[in-house]
Amino acid sequence: MAAHIIAYDVGTTGIKTCIFEVADTIKLTASAMEGYELYVTGDGGVEQDPWSWWNAMCTTTKKVLGESNIPAESILGISFCSQMQGLVLVDREGNPVRRAMSYMDQRAKAELKQGMANGIQIAGANIYKLIRSLTITGAVAASVKDPVWKYKWVERNEPELFKRVYKWLDVKEFLICRCTGEFVMTSDSAYATMLYDTREGKEGFSSEMCKMLGVNMEHLPRIVDCTDIAGRITKEAAHKLHLIEGTPVFGGGGDASLIGVGAGAVLPGDTHIYSGTSGWVSTVVEKQLVDTSSMIAAIVGADSKTFNYFAELETAGKCLEWVKDHLALDEIGIYLEKKNISDSRESIYKSLYDYMMFAVKDVPAGSNGVIFTPWLHGNRCPFEDPNARGMFFNISLETGKTELIHAVIEGICYHLRWQLEAQEKKVKTSPVIRFVGGGALAPLTCQMLSDMLGRKIETVESPQNAGSVGAALLVAVGLGIINSLAEAKKLVEVTECYAPNMSNKAIYDDAFEVFKALYKCNKKNFYKLNEFQAKLS
Repeated sequence: MAAHIIAYDVGTTGIKTCIFEVADTIKLTASAMEGYELYVTGDGGVEQDPWSWWNAMCTTTKKVLGESNIPAESILGISFCSQMQGLVLVDREGNPVRRAMSYMDQRAKAELKQGMANGIQIAGANIYKLIRSLTITGAVAASVKDPVWKYKWVERNEPELFKRVYKWLDVKEFLICRCTGEFVMTSDSAYATMLYDTREGKEGFSSEMCKMLGVNMEHLPRIVDCTDIAGRITKEAAHKLHLIEGTPVFGGGGDASLIGVGAGAVLPGDTHIYSGTSGWVSTVVEKQLVDTSSMIAAIVGADSKTFNYFAELETAGKCLEWVKDHLALDEIGIYLEKKNISDSRESIYKSLYDYMMFAVKDVPAGSNGVIFTPWLHGNRCPFEDPNARGMFFNISLETGKTELIHAVIEGICYHLRWQLEAQEKKVKTSPVIRFVGGGALAPLTCQMLSDMLGRKIETVESPQNAGSVGAALLVAVGLGIINSLAEAKKLVEVTECYAPNMSNKAIYDDAFEVFKALYKCNKKNFYKLNEFQAKLS
Protein backbone atom coordinates (compact mmCIF):
# COMPACT_ATOMS: atom_id res chain seq x y z
CA MET A 1 0.00 0.00 0.00
CA ALA A 2 1.32 3.43 -0.94
CA ALA A 3 2.19 5.94 1.78
CA HIS A 4 1.53 9.66 1.44
CA ILE A 5 4.16 12.01 2.84
CA ILE A 6 4.43 15.80 2.85
CA ALA A 7 7.90 17.25 2.30
CA TYR A 8 8.65 20.95 2.71
CA ASP A 9 11.51 22.46 0.72
CA VAL A 10 12.31 25.62 2.69
CA GLY A 11 14.46 27.75 0.41
CA THR A 12 15.98 31.21 0.54
CA THR A 13 13.19 32.88 -1.42
CA GLY A 14 10.22 30.58 -0.88
CA ILE A 15 8.82 27.31 0.39
CA LYS A 16 7.70 24.49 -1.87
CA THR A 17 5.33 21.96 -0.36
CA CYS A 18 5.07 18.54 -2.00
CA ILE A 19 2.94 15.47 -1.43
CA PHE A 20 4.71 12.26 -2.43
CA GLU A 21 3.34 8.78 -2.86
CA VAL A 22 5.94 6.24 -1.79
CA ALA A 23 5.74 2.53 -2.58
CA ASP A 24 8.13 0.68 -4.90
CA THR A 25 8.84 4.09 -6.48
CA ILE A 26 8.45 7.67 -5.35
CA LYS A 27 5.90 9.82 -7.17
CA LEU A 28 5.09 13.52 -6.82
CA THR A 29 1.33 13.89 -6.40
CA ALA A 30 0.90 17.63 -5.79
CA SER A 31 2.98 20.72 -5.07
CA ALA A 32 2.54 24.39 -4.23
CA MET A 33 4.96 27.27 -3.87
CA GLU A 34 4.85 30.52 -1.92
CA GLY A 35 7.59 33.13 -1.68
CA TYR A 36 8.74 35.42 1.09
CA GLU A 37 11.02 38.40 1.57
CA LEU A 38 14.80 38.40 1.89
CA TYR A 39 15.91 41.55 3.69
CA VAL A 40 19.37 42.77 2.67
CA THR A 41 20.71 45.50 4.96
CA GLY A 42 23.42 47.99 4.09
CA ASP A 43 25.96 46.58 6.53
CA GLY A 44 26.25 43.08 5.07
CA GLY A 45 23.20 41.71 6.83
CA VAL A 46 20.73 39.30 5.22
CA GLU A 47 17.60 38.48 7.23
CA GLN A 48 14.20 36.79 6.98
CA ASP A 49 11.05 36.84 9.06
CA PRO A 50 10.53 33.32 10.51
CA TRP A 51 6.77 33.92 10.65
CA SER A 52 6.76 34.25 6.87
CA TRP A 53 8.13 30.69 6.62
CA TRP A 54 5.38 29.41 8.91
CA ASN A 55 2.59 31.30 7.15
CA ALA A 56 3.81 30.02 3.77
CA MET A 57 3.97 26.48 5.15
CA CYS A 58 0.37 26.67 6.38
CA THR A 59 -0.95 28.21 3.13
CA THR A 60 0.77 25.72 0.83
CA THR A 61 -0.21 22.71 2.95
CA LYS A 62 -3.86 23.61 2.67
CA LYS A 63 -3.43 24.13 -1.08
CA VAL A 64 -1.77 20.77 -1.86
CA LEU A 65 -4.30 18.86 0.22
CA GLY A 66 -7.14 20.55 -1.64
CA GLU A 67 -5.66 20.10 -5.10
CA SER A 68 -4.74 16.44 -4.58
CA ASN A 69 -7.99 15.44 -2.84
CA ILE A 70 -5.85 13.42 -0.42
CA PRO A 71 -7.45 13.43 3.04
CA ALA A 72 -5.33 14.73 5.91
CA GLU A 73 -5.62 11.40 7.73
CA SER A 74 -3.78 9.73 4.82
CA ILE A 75 -0.64 11.78 5.51
CA LEU A 76 1.60 9.40 7.48
CA GLY A 77 4.33 11.93 8.22
CA ILE A 78 5.86 15.27 7.32
CA SER A 79 9.45 16.39 7.02
CA PHE A 80 11.72 19.14 5.73
CA CYS A 81 14.57 19.92 3.41
CA SER A 82 15.78 23.35 4.40
CA GLN A 83 18.33 26.09 3.89
CA MET A 84 21.02 25.73 6.55
CA GLN A 85 23.18 27.81 8.88
CA GLY A 86 20.48 30.32 9.65
CA LEU A 87 20.30 31.77 13.15
CA VAL A 88 16.81 31.71 14.66
CA LEU A 89 16.86 32.84 18.28
CA VAL A 90 13.59 32.09 20.11
CA ASP A 91 12.09 32.67 23.54
CA ARG A 92 10.50 30.06 25.82
CA GLU A 93 7.29 30.07 23.77
CA GLY A 94 9.23 29.40 20.59
CA ASN A 95 8.67 32.92 19.27
CA PRO A 96 11.60 34.59 17.49
CA VAL A 97 13.20 37.44 19.45
CA ARG A 98 14.37 39.05 16.19
CA ARG A 99 14.38 38.33 12.47
CA ALA A 100 16.40 35.27 11.47
CA MET A 101 19.93 35.86 10.20
CA SER A 102 20.40 34.06 6.87
CA TYR A 103 23.37 31.87 5.96
CA MET A 104 24.36 34.75 3.65
CA ASP A 105 24.66 37.30 6.50
CA GLN A 106 28.22 38.59 6.80
CA ARG A 107 28.04 41.27 9.49
CA ALA A 108 30.03 39.40 12.11
CA LYS A 109 33.52 40.33 10.89
CA ALA A 110 34.57 41.77 14.25
CA GLU A 111 33.22 38.73 16.08
CA LEU A 112 35.13 36.35 13.80
CA LYS A 113 38.33 38.34 14.24
CA GLN A 114 38.02 38.46 18.00
CA GLY A 115 36.88 34.86 18.35
CA MET A 116 39.17 33.07 15.91
CA ALA A 117 41.60 35.27 13.98
CA ASN A 118 44.01 36.27 16.74
CA GLY A 119 47.42 35.17 18.00
CA ILE A 120 49.58 32.77 15.98
CA GLN A 121 47.51 31.73 12.96
CA ILE A 122 47.21 29.05 10.29
CA ALA A 123 44.80 29.67 7.40
CA GLY A 124 43.53 32.78 9.19
CA ALA A 125 42.65 31.00 12.45
CA ASN A 126 44.30 30.90 15.87
CA ILE A 127 46.47 27.79 15.84
CA TYR A 128 45.25 26.44 19.19
CA LYS A 129 41.57 27.00 18.38
CA LEU A 130 42.11 25.57 14.90
CA ILE A 131 43.63 22.36 16.19
CA ARG A 132 41.03 21.89 18.94
CA SER A 133 38.18 22.62 16.53
CA LEU A 134 39.48 20.12 13.99
CA THR A 135 40.01 17.51 16.71
CA ILE A 136 36.54 17.89 18.21
CA THR A 137 34.27 18.85 15.32
CA GLY A 138 36.26 18.00 12.20
CA ALA A 139 35.70 21.58 10.99
CA VAL A 140 36.54 25.17 11.90
CA ALA A 141 34.30 28.22 12.31
CA ALA A 142 36.56 30.29 10.07
CA SER A 143 33.93 31.99 7.93
CA VAL A 144 32.17 35.24 8.77
CA LYS A 145 28.97 33.48 7.67
CA ASP A 146 29.22 30.67 10.23
CA PRO A 147 26.22 30.95 12.60
CA VAL A 148 28.27 31.02 15.80
CA TRP A 149 29.59 34.46 14.83
CA LYS A 150 26.04 35.66 14.05
CA TYR A 151 25.11 34.49 17.56
CA LYS A 152 28.00 36.51 19.00
CA TRP A 153 27.02 39.52 16.86
CA VAL A 154 23.54 39.57 18.40
CA GLU A 155 25.03 39.18 21.87
CA ARG A 156 27.30 42.19 21.32
CA ASN A 157 25.03 44.47 19.30
CA GLU A 158 21.54 43.65 20.62
CA PRO A 159 22.06 42.77 24.32
CA GLU A 160 18.45 43.40 25.36
CA LEU A 161 17.13 41.05 22.70
CA PHE A 162 19.82 38.52 23.55
CA LYS A 163 18.60 38.39 27.17
CA ARG A 164 15.30 36.97 25.91
CA VAL A 165 16.92 34.04 24.07
CA TYR A 166 15.86 30.58 25.26
CA LYS A 167 17.10 28.43 22.36
CA TRP A 168 19.17 28.73 19.22
CA LEU A 169 17.41 27.01 16.29
CA ASP A 170 18.03 26.67 12.55
CA VAL A 171 15.39 27.30 9.88
CA LYS A 172 13.59 23.95 9.76
CA GLU A 173 13.95 23.58 13.53
CA PHE A 174 11.85 26.71 13.99
CA LEU A 175 9.14 25.13 11.85
CA ILE A 176 9.39 21.87 13.82
CA CYS A 177 8.92 23.93 16.97
CA ARG A 178 5.79 25.58 15.53
CA CYS A 179 4.41 22.15 14.58
CA THR A 180 5.23 20.26 17.76
CA GLY A 181 6.27 22.64 20.55
CA GLU A 182 9.60 20.76 20.71
CA PHE A 183 12.99 22.50 20.74
CA VAL A 184 15.26 20.19 18.74
CA MET A 185 18.05 20.29 16.19
CA THR A 186 18.96 17.51 13.79
CA SER A 187 22.53 16.24 13.81
CA ASP A 188 23.39 17.87 10.47
CA SER A 189 22.14 21.26 11.68
CA ALA A 190 23.99 20.75 14.98
CA TYR A 191 27.19 20.05 13.05
CA ALA A 192 26.70 23.28 11.07
CA THR A 193 26.93 25.30 14.30
CA MET A 194 30.61 24.19 14.50
CA LEU A 195 29.96 23.18 18.13
CA TYR A 196 29.13 19.50 17.48
CA ASP A 197 31.51 16.81 18.70
CA THR A 198 31.86 14.29 15.87
CA ARG A 199 34.21 11.91 17.68
CA GLU A 200 32.83 8.40 17.91
CA GLY A 201 30.89 7.90 21.11
CA LYS A 202 30.87 11.63 21.91
CA GLU A 203 28.34 12.88 19.34
CA GLY A 204 26.58 15.97 20.71
CA PHE A 205 27.29 19.58 21.51
CA SER A 206 30.77 20.07 22.92
CA SER A 207 31.11 21.98 26.20
CA GLU A 208 34.76 22.68 25.33
CA MET A 209 33.82 24.25 21.99
CA CYS A 210 31.06 26.30 23.62
CA LYS A 211 33.48 27.61 26.25
CA MET A 212 36.17 28.34 23.66
CA LEU A 213 33.80 30.30 21.38
CA GLY A 214 31.70 31.87 24.13
CA VAL A 215 28.37 30.10 23.61
CA ASN A 216 25.87 29.46 26.42
CA MET A 217 25.19 25.70 26.25
CA GLU A 218 21.72 26.23 27.72
CA HIS A 219 20.79 27.94 24.45
CA LEU A 220 21.40 24.72 22.50
CA PRO A 221 18.45 22.36 21.92
CA ARG A 222 18.11 18.58 22.09
CA ILE A 223 19.71 16.74 19.15
CA VAL A 224 17.74 14.19 17.08
CA ASP A 225 18.63 12.11 14.04
CA CYS A 226 17.26 13.17 10.67
CA THR A 227 15.09 10.05 10.45
CA ASP A 228 13.77 10.41 14.03
CA ILE A 229 10.28 11.55 14.93
CA ALA A 230 11.05 14.96 16.45
CA GLY A 231 7.50 15.32 17.78
CA ARG A 232 3.87 15.22 16.73
CA ILE A 233 1.62 17.94 15.38
CA THR A 234 -0.17 19.79 18.18
CA LYS A 235 -3.86 20.64 18.16
CA GLU A 236 -3.12 24.32 17.44
CA ALA A 237 -0.69 23.54 14.60
CA ALA A 238 -3.05 20.93 13.13
CA HIS A 239 -5.75 23.59 12.83
CA LYS A 240 -3.43 25.98 11.00
CA LEU A 241 -1.93 23.31 8.74
CA HIS A 242 -5.23 21.48 8.04
CA LEU A 243 -3.54 18.26 9.15
CA ILE A 244 -4.42 15.72 11.84
CA GLU A 245 -3.30 16.25 15.42
CA GLY A 246 -0.63 13.70 16.30
CA THR A 247 0.78 13.35 12.77
CA PRO A 248 4.51 12.47 13.09
CA VAL A 249 6.97 15.26 12.33
CA PHE A 250 10.36 13.89 11.34
CA GLY A 251 13.61 15.74 11.92
CA GLY A 252 14.36 16.22 8.25
CA GLY A 253 17.61 17.58 6.95
CA GLY A 254 19.37 20.55 5.50
CA ASP A 255 19.53 21.08 1.77
CA ALA A 256 23.21 20.11 1.80
CA SER A 257 22.22 16.79 3.38
CA LEU A 258 19.11 15.84 1.42
CA ILE A 259 19.53 17.15 -2.13
CA GLY A 260 22.21 14.50 -2.69
CA VAL A 261 19.78 11.86 -1.41
CA GLY A 262 17.12 13.12 -3.82
CA ALA A 263 19.72 13.02 -6.61
CA GLY A 264 20.46 9.38 -5.85
CA ALA A 265 24.08 10.23 -4.96
CA VAL A 266 24.15 8.32 -1.68
CA LEU A 267 26.99 5.79 -1.85
CA PRO A 268 30.65 6.50 -0.98
CA GLY A 269 32.35 8.12 -3.96
CA ASP A 270 29.12 9.50 -5.48
CA THR A 271 29.42 13.16 -6.52
CA HIS A 272 26.54 15.51 -7.23
CA ILE A 273 26.42 19.15 -8.27
CA TYR A 274 23.57 21.43 -7.28
CA SER A 275 22.60 24.72 -8.90
CA GLY A 276 19.70 26.54 -7.26
CA THR A 277 19.79 29.95 -5.59
CA SER A 278 23.17 28.85 -4.28
CA GLY A 279 25.30 26.03 -5.65
CA TRP A 280 27.74 23.36 -4.53
CA VAL A 281 29.79 20.29 -5.30
CA SER A 282 29.39 17.39 -2.85
CA THR A 283 30.99 13.94 -2.68
CA VAL A 284 29.96 11.16 -0.29
CA VAL A 285 32.89 10.02 1.88
CA GLU A 286 33.26 7.53 4.72
CA LYS A 287 35.43 9.61 7.04
CA GLN A 288 35.80 13.23 8.03
CA LEU A 289 38.13 15.39 5.98
CA VAL A 290 38.87 19.09 5.95
CA ASP A 291 40.81 21.38 3.63
CA THR A 292 41.14 24.70 5.44
CA SER A 293 43.00 26.29 2.52
CA SER A 294 40.01 25.69 0.21
CA MET A 295 37.27 26.00 2.87
CA ILE A 296 35.96 22.47 2.22
CA ALA A 297 34.89 20.06 4.95
CA ALA A 298 33.24 16.65 5.17
CA ILE A 299 29.99 17.54 6.90
CA VAL A 300 27.55 15.37 8.81
CA GLY A 301 24.71 14.33 6.53
CA ALA A 302 21.34 12.64 6.81
CA ASP A 303 22.98 9.19 6.81
CA SER A 304 24.94 8.73 10.03
CA LYS A 305 27.31 6.26 8.32
CA THR A 306 28.73 8.73 5.77
CA PHE A 307 29.75 12.38 5.37
CA ASN A 308 29.38 14.86 2.53
CA TYR A 309 32.62 16.51 1.38
CA PHE A 310 31.07 19.84 0.58
CA ALA A 311 32.15 22.93 -1.39
CA GLU A 312 29.67 25.81 -1.52
CA LEU A 313 29.04 28.64 -4.01
CA GLU A 314 27.01 31.47 -2.46
CA THR A 315 25.21 32.64 -5.61
CA ALA A 316 24.49 30.34 -8.56
CA GLY A 317 20.87 30.60 -9.72
CA LYS A 318 20.78 33.98 -8.00
CA CYS A 319 23.15 35.17 -10.74
CA LEU A 320 20.65 34.04 -13.37
CA GLU A 321 17.88 35.88 -11.54
CA TRP A 322 20.07 38.99 -11.60
CA VAL A 323 20.84 38.64 -15.31
CA LYS A 324 17.15 38.05 -16.09
CA ASP A 325 16.09 41.20 -14.26
CA HIS A 326 18.93 43.48 -15.34
CA LEU A 327 20.10 42.26 -18.73
CA ALA A 328 17.58 39.95 -20.38
CA LEU A 329 14.34 41.89 -20.19
CA ASP A 330 13.72 44.06 -23.26
CA GLU A 331 17.02 43.22 -24.92
CA ILE A 332 16.20 39.71 -26.10
CA GLY A 333 12.61 40.45 -27.00
CA ILE A 334 10.65 39.35 -23.95
CA TYR A 335 9.19 42.82 -23.40
CA LEU A 336 10.37 44.41 -26.64
CA GLU A 337 6.87 45.59 -27.54
CA LYS A 338 5.84 46.24 -23.91
CA LYS A 339 3.82 43.06 -23.76
CA ASN A 340 4.24 40.11 -21.47
CA ILE A 341 5.84 36.97 -22.89
CA SER A 342 2.60 35.08 -22.20
CA ASP A 343 0.78 37.38 -24.64
CA SER A 344 3.12 36.66 -27.53
CA ARG A 345 4.33 33.74 -29.62
CA GLU A 346 7.09 33.08 -27.10
CA SER A 347 4.48 31.70 -24.70
CA ILE A 348 5.47 28.25 -25.93
CA TYR A 349 8.36 28.56 -23.46
CA LYS A 350 7.48 27.61 -19.92
CA SER A 351 9.19 30.58 -18.27
CA LEU A 352 11.32 33.62 -18.88
CA TYR A 353 14.32 31.47 -18.03
CA ASP A 354 13.45 29.00 -20.78
CA TYR A 355 13.17 31.80 -23.29
CA MET A 356 16.42 33.31 -22.06
CA MET A 357 18.17 29.97 -22.67
CA PHE A 358 16.65 29.80 -26.15
CA ALA A 359 17.90 33.31 -26.93
CA VAL A 360 21.53 32.47 -26.07
CA LYS A 361 21.68 28.91 -27.44
CA ASP A 362 23.77 29.86 -30.48
CA VAL A 363 26.45 31.77 -28.56
CA PRO A 364 29.66 29.72 -28.93
CA ALA A 365 31.60 28.17 -26.05
CA GLY A 366 33.65 30.87 -24.38
CA SER A 367 31.03 33.60 -25.05
CA ASN A 368 33.32 35.21 -27.65
CA GLY A 369 35.94 35.94 -25.00
CA VAL A 370 33.71 37.30 -22.21
CA ILE A 371 34.04 35.90 -18.67
CA PHE A 372 31.69 36.48 -15.72
CA THR A 373 32.56 35.89 -12.06
CA PRO A 374 29.54 34.71 -10.02
CA TRP A 375 30.49 36.23 -6.65
CA LEU A 376 27.53 38.57 -6.26
CA HIS A 377 27.47 38.17 -2.48
CA GLY A 378 31.06 37.28 -1.68
CA ASN A 379 32.43 33.75 -1.82
CA ARG A 380 33.22 30.91 0.55
CA CYS A 381 35.02 28.18 -1.43
CA PRO A 382 37.69 27.61 -2.67
CA PHE A 383 38.52 31.02 -1.21
CA GLU A 384 36.75 32.86 1.61
CA ASP A 385 36.20 36.53 0.80
CA PRO A 386 33.02 38.47 1.67
CA ASN A 387 34.31 41.35 -0.48
CA ALA A 388 34.55 39.37 -3.74
CA ARG A 389 32.03 40.49 -6.35
CA GLY A 390 30.79 39.69 -9.83
CA MET A 391 32.31 41.20 -12.95
CA PHE A 392 32.20 40.93 -16.72
CA PHE A 393 35.72 40.73 -18.13
CA ASN A 394 36.92 41.34 -21.70
CA ILE A 395 33.88 43.12 -23.17
CA SER A 396 34.44 44.52 -26.66
CA LEU A 397 32.47 46.63 -29.13
CA GLU A 398 31.16 43.40 -30.64
CA THR A 399 29.82 42.08 -27.34
CA GLY A 400 26.04 41.85 -27.09
CA LYS A 401 23.76 40.97 -24.25
CA THR A 402 23.36 37.42 -25.47
CA GLU A 403 27.10 36.92 -24.92
CA LEU A 404 26.82 38.48 -21.47
CA ILE A 405 23.93 36.20 -20.48
CA HIS A 406 25.77 33.15 -21.86
CA ALA A 407 28.88 34.20 -19.92
CA VAL A 408 26.90 34.27 -16.67
CA ILE A 409 25.91 30.61 -17.11
CA GLU A 410 29.52 29.76 -17.97
CA GLY A 411 30.79 31.69 -14.96
CA ILE A 412 28.71 29.56 -12.61
CA CYS A 413 30.03 26.41 -14.30
CA TYR A 414 33.65 27.66 -14.16
CA HIS A 415 33.33 28.11 -10.43
CA LEU A 416 31.77 24.67 -9.96
CA ARG A 417 34.73 23.21 -11.87
CA TRP A 418 37.10 25.10 -9.57
CA GLN A 419 35.35 23.54 -6.57
CA LEU A 420 35.43 20.06 -8.11
CA GLU A 421 39.18 20.35 -8.70
CA ALA A 422 39.65 21.62 -5.14
CA GLN A 423 37.82 18.53 -3.86
CA GLU A 424 40.13 16.26 -5.82
CA LYS A 425 43.09 17.41 -3.75
CA LYS A 426 41.67 15.21 -0.99
CA VAL A 427 39.13 12.78 -2.48
CA LYS A 428 38.33 10.96 -5.70
CA THR A 429 35.16 12.35 -7.25
CA SER A 430 32.91 10.22 -9.44
CA PRO A 431 33.49 10.02 -13.21
CA VAL A 432 29.75 10.45 -13.82
CA ILE A 433 28.13 13.30 -11.90
CA ARG A 434 24.49 13.79 -10.95
CA PHE A 435 23.30 17.36 -11.61
CA VAL A 436 20.23 18.69 -9.81
CA GLY A 437 18.50 21.93 -8.89
CA GLY A 438 16.74 24.42 -11.13
CA GLY A 439 19.89 24.78 -13.23
CA ALA A 440 19.56 21.15 -14.31
CA LEU A 441 16.24 21.92 -16.03
CA ALA A 442 18.10 23.62 -18.89
CA PRO A 443 19.78 21.26 -21.40
CA LEU A 444 22.09 24.14 -22.36
CA THR A 445 23.48 24.31 -18.82
CA CYS A 446 23.75 20.52 -18.52
CA GLN A 447 25.75 20.25 -21.75
CA MET A 448 27.90 23.25 -20.83
CA LEU A 449 28.76 21.69 -17.45
CA SER A 450 29.61 18.38 -19.14
CA ASP A 451 31.86 20.17 -21.66
CA MET A 452 33.57 22.21 -18.98
CA LEU A 453 34.25 19.27 -16.67
CA GLY A 454 34.96 16.74 -19.42
CA ARG A 455 32.64 14.27 -17.69
CA LYS A 456 29.25 12.70 -18.22
CA ILE A 457 26.41 14.52 -16.50
CA GLU A 458 23.23 12.71 -15.43
CA THR A 459 19.95 14.39 -14.51
CA VAL A 460 16.87 12.99 -12.78
CA GLU A 461 13.15 13.60 -13.05
CA SER A 462 12.14 17.00 -11.61
CA PRO A 463 15.70 17.91 -10.55
CA GLN A 464 14.39 21.09 -8.91
CA ASN A 465 12.56 18.87 -6.40
CA ALA A 466 15.58 16.79 -5.36
CA GLY A 467 15.54 18.19 -1.82
CA SER A 468 11.87 17.36 -1.33
CA VAL A 469 12.45 13.87 -2.71
CA GLY A 470 15.29 13.44 -0.21
CA ALA A 471 13.06 14.58 2.65
CA ALA A 472 10.32 12.16 1.59
CA LEU A 473 12.80 9.28 1.37
CA LEU A 474 14.00 10.15 4.86
CA VAL A 475 10.43 9.75 6.17
CA ALA A 476 10.19 6.48 4.26
CA VAL A 477 13.18 5.24 6.27
CA GLY A 478 11.63 6.47 9.52
CA LEU A 479 8.37 4.68 8.74
CA GLY A 480 10.19 1.49 7.72
CA ILE A 481 9.07 1.60 4.08
CA ILE A 482 12.72 1.36 3.01
CA ASN A 483 15.58 0.07 5.14
CA SER A 484 18.10 2.87 4.70
CA LEU A 485 18.90 6.01 2.71
CA ALA A 486 21.37 3.92 0.69
CA GLU A 487 18.33 2.38 -1.00
CA ALA A 488 17.41 5.79 -2.41
CA LYS A 489 19.68 5.13 -5.40
CA LYS A 490 17.37 2.45 -6.78
CA LEU A 491 14.29 4.67 -6.39
CA VAL A 492 15.76 7.73 -8.15
CA GLU A 493 15.90 7.15 -11.90
CA VAL A 494 18.19 8.91 -14.39
CA THR A 495 16.24 10.65 -17.16
CA GLU A 496 18.97 12.29 -19.27
CA CYS A 497 22.71 11.84 -19.81
CA TYR A 498 25.09 14.38 -21.39
CA ALA A 499 28.52 13.50 -22.81
CA PRO A 500 31.25 16.15 -23.14
CA ASN A 501 32.12 17.88 -26.41
CA MET A 502 35.91 17.83 -26.20
CA SER A 503 36.31 20.68 -28.70
CA ASN A 504 34.37 22.92 -26.35
CA LYS A 505 36.36 21.61 -23.38
CA ALA A 506 39.59 22.82 -25.03
CA ILE A 507 38.14 26.33 -25.22
CA TYR A 508 36.97 26.15 -21.61
CA ASP A 509 40.35 24.88 -20.40
CA ASP A 510 42.07 28.06 -21.59
CA ALA A 511 39.36 30.40 -20.29
CA PHE A 512 39.28 28.60 -16.93
CA GLU A 513 42.84 29.67 -16.16
CA VAL A 514 41.86 33.29 -16.79
CA PHE A 515 38.73 32.87 -14.63
CA LYS A 516 40.79 31.74 -11.64
CA ALA A 517 43.32 34.55 -12.14
CA LEU A 518 40.58 37.21 -12.04
CA TYR A 519 40.16 36.78 -8.29
CA LYS A 520 43.88 36.80 -7.52
CA CYS A 521 44.41 39.91 -9.65
CA ASN A 522 41.47 41.80 -8.13
CA LYS A 523 41.47 40.71 -4.49
CA LYS A 524 42.91 44.01 -3.27
CA ASN A 525 40.58 46.01 -5.50
CA PHE A 526 37.52 44.13 -4.17
CA TYR A 527 38.68 44.97 -0.65
CA LYS A 528 39.24 48.66 -1.38
CA LEU A 529 35.91 49.19 -3.09
CA ASN A 530 33.71 47.21 -0.74
CA GLU A 531 35.32 48.25 2.53
CA PHE A 532 34.92 51.85 1.35
CA GLN A 533 31.27 51.24 0.51
CA ALA A 534 30.74 49.65 3.93
CA LYS A 535 32.05 52.81 5.60
CA LEU A 536 29.68 54.95 3.57
CA SER A 537 26.61 52.91 4.52
